[in-house]
Amino acid sequence: MKNTATELDRRVAAAAALAKLLPSTNELSAGPISGDPGEGAASAVVASFVGERSADLAVVLVDAQAMADASGSDLVSLADVLRPALEAAAVELGTGVLGEVRIEDASALFADDDTEVFTLDSAGQAAGWFAIRVRENGVVTGATPLSEESMVGKLGRISSVEMALTVEIGRTRMSVRDVLSLEPGAVIELDRSAGAPADVLLNGRLIAHGEIVVVDQDYAVRITRILDSAEGLI
Repeated sequence: MKNTATELDRRVAAAAALAKLLPSTNELSAGPISGDPGEGAASAVVASFVGERSADLAVVLVDAQAMADASGSDLVSLADVLRPALEAAAVELGTGVLGEVRIEDASALFADDDTEVFTLDSAGQAAGWFAIRVRENGVVTGATPLSEESMVGKLGRISSVEMALTVEIGRTRMSVRDVLSLEPGAVIELDRSAGAPADVLLNGRLIAHGEIVVVDQDYAVRITRILDSAEGLI
């Protein structure tokens, strides 16, 4: 990948946004790589981003166990704690969707020549490292576009594969303290007004809007609008 000034600026902005939202007793900043993630990369918090450009993101923390223990509950993992920071980094990459945040070996990502690695600095000490590998999406040079007949044939091979379709009526953000204090009867206010269309997501990607209806005493969704590819990445 060409290391253009624009792409480098995006990665620098992503690292800065992530550092700003990472929970820490001291303010964190993202700077040039120093030190070595070492064995920590084997259990990094990673996520993939798909949109205007694809990206692989990974975070290694020096004291990851302490942060995980600070959640105070088995309901909240280190991946859950770091997701808001990774989402903030993903915003700097443009329109797209951040996939599942998980814990896995990111040693290969940190070692890749196309990966930009930043040190997460806390009062002059390395609190961790952030790795980001960005690739512009597009047609591979020299590749032959698929004909409609060929495309239909390829899709036919996976036509019986089941995918997760989710209907979402709204979201909200809550602190871990508020989540742990929830009791039966508690009311959670969502970020959407009554009567607003519900989102229909396919494997986490927004593909349509609809309205909630009842069919034979079961909830269902009536599709009111199908989004095109660009809209679906919002």
